Amino acid sequence: MTRFDKYRVLIIDDIGYVKKTDSETQALFEFIAHRYESGSLIITSNQPFSQWDQIFPDTMMTVAAIDRIIHHATIIPIDSESYRRKNQKKS
Repeated sequence: MTRFDKYRVLIIDDIGYVKKTDSETQALFEFIAHRYESGSLIITSNQPFSQWDQIFPDTMMTVAAIDRIIHHATIIPIDSESYRRKNQKKS
């Protein structure tokens, strides 16, 4: 049991925004694998799954992470301009 097990829903916001080290992506993968079928996880990303090979250091880890994420998932694609960009244009 980890300290995150008690939370019903965890959110990872903008998963591909900042480049991570190999050890950070390994920890991220282990976290996703641990939460798989044991707790809810909401993940946002500005990258489609086809570009997640830029997040994880190797193809097998990328495929395994995506597989665990989408197995019981509801995917909500948003194809519009970002909220921040819209507000910036109004200013």
